[in-house]
Amino acid sequence: MKELMLGNKAFARGLYEAGCAVASSYPGTPSTEITEEAAKYDEIYCEWAPNEKVAMEVAFGAAMAGKRSFCGMKHVGLNVAADPLYTASYTGVNAGMVIAVADDAGMHSSQNEQDSRHHAIAAKVPMLEPSDSAEALAFVKLAYELSEEYDTPVIVKMCTRVSHCQSLVETGERVEVAKPYVKNIAKYVMMPGNAKKRHPFVEERTEKLREWAETADINRVEMGDTKIGIITSSTSYLYAKEVFGENASVLKLGMVNPLPVKLIKDFAAKVDKLYVIEELDPIIEQHCRALGLDVIGKELLPMIGEFSQNLIAEKLGLPDKASCTLDEQLPMRPPAMCSGCPHRGVFYTLNKNKCTVLGDIGCYTLGAVAPLSAMHMTLCMGGSVSSIHGFNKALGSEAEGSTVAVIGDSTFMHSGMTGLANIAYNQSNSTVIILDNSITGMTGHQQNPTTGYNIKGDPAGKIDLEALCKSMGFNRVRVVDPYDLKAMDAAVKEELAANEPSVIISRRPCVLLKYVKTNPALSVDNEKCRGCKACMKLGCPSISFRDGKAHIDATLCTGCGVCQQLCHFDALK
Repeated sequence: MKELMLGNKAFARGLYEAGCAVASSYPGTPSTEITEEAAKYDEIYCEWAPNEKVAMEVAFGAAMAGKRSFCGMKHVGLNVAADPLYTASYTGVNAGMVIAVADDAGMHSSQNEQDSRHHAIAAKVPMLEPSDSAEALAFVKLAYELSEEYDTPVIVKMCTRVSHCQSLVETGERVEVAKPYVKNIAKYVMMPGNAKKRHPFVEERTEKLREWAETADINRVEMGDTKIGIITSSTSYLYAKEVFGENASVLKLGMVNPLPVKLIKDFAAKVDKLYVIEELDPIIEQHCRALGLDVIGKELLPMIGEFSQNLIAEKLGLPDKASCTLDEQLPMRPPAMCSGCPHRGVFYTLNKNKCTVLGDIGCYTLGAVAPLSAMHMTLCMGGSVSSIHGFNKALGSEAEGSTVAVIGDSTFMHSGMTGLANIAYNQSNSTVIILDNSITGMTGHQQNPTTGYNIKGDPAGKIDLEALCKSMGFNRVRVVDPYDLKAMDAAVKEELAANEPSVIISRRPCVLLKYVKTNPALSVDNEKCRGCKACMKLGCPSISFRDGKAHIDATLCTGCGVCQQLCHFDALK
């Protein structure tokens, strides 16, 4: 049966058909929907892990036990999971283990642009790269076969366009796979004596996989006009085909690590001029140059951002092949926290108190945007809590009374706990605000260890944040409703003035959660409104300014009442 599927949904279908039994992931755009879709199959046990390192270790344990396993993440998540990945390359697997990593060229929802092919090369594990939904499904099934045949984890590299675009997929039936677990200390216990013996296996495996890549169907040559030859992969293949059609010959690579040698040399010998088209870093291009081939690549094409057929047509001198463009520039729509967002009151208070705010990864990162302008650093998951400790140790009392760290509940569980333990252990006078909106908001409302529900919405274990912080040695732990600006202001002032580390838990559920009931929308009494713009300081998308008066959009307003607390003229009803 054929069906139109998102790339991520097709990937999940591939997991189902391949007999995957255990899936553990951490949500991260653009990879999140793979695990959400996989959770719809009762045959696959699925979970959200606290972070990507844990997810990969869960998947490894399941594969070692003899069941096909999966873990999924975005590109920066693979950094977190690198520790088990690099050693799992040495141990190998029992049943197949497949890892999804979704790169985000163009940084649609990420703090950096990163080419995950580097991790595959450094870890010495095979990486497949589909270009559409049909290949996503097929490559997952192939990845399990390769994993078991060559005794290795296999990475399938997605990207934003493949993950979130649709194409036709032909579905099949599920195949159950189970292998017996056999104790093997030399294979699985990676102390130095055993690891030294496994390293030669890894190098031999890489060469065997390279030989396989020479004739693999997923690395295919499409001969056209031999004046131009193009080596490419992923979505760049689709763009190149749209621009050149039969006016060029194409070597489409489905396996991007290890790369073939003879196949590339033979293809290069058949064309007059050779181009390499690949997003981000010149991995394929450098491989070709190492083979002594004269290729054209990054001297024409950028190492930054997503490609498109328009960009390729322009850079390769075929502007007439560009697709249509809009005649007018669309107006910019600046990002903003939602109307009624519980984080807004926190950032308003921090801005008002002129705090230095070390931030973290989540939708609350928008606290850096005007008019709140209340965040001064965002580095990585959990980075706020560790960084405030270093910041305060460096500057001492000069910073302690005015610096806070902010981190979401899901991010805190991901990698904030160890930073908080460091504050408790090494005793910096630091104030950490946990923004507990009872969900993982940025990636689309996934559960986490603090919510009390699992990936299917069933009751699960629930971490008590207050008890956790107190058990780490924090005497000052308080919970505040961020809609109450006076209470929030008092909490910030008192904890910054305290001469010991402290935690403020700002607790109110995300206003977009289905179970959250909002209040009636507010309206403006134009007779009382003085046009002072105090309410505009919140940056709420429901509030605008018209004809010298505040105006509230009733279709957006949730009636949270935060703006009412700023109006000195009782104009908001």
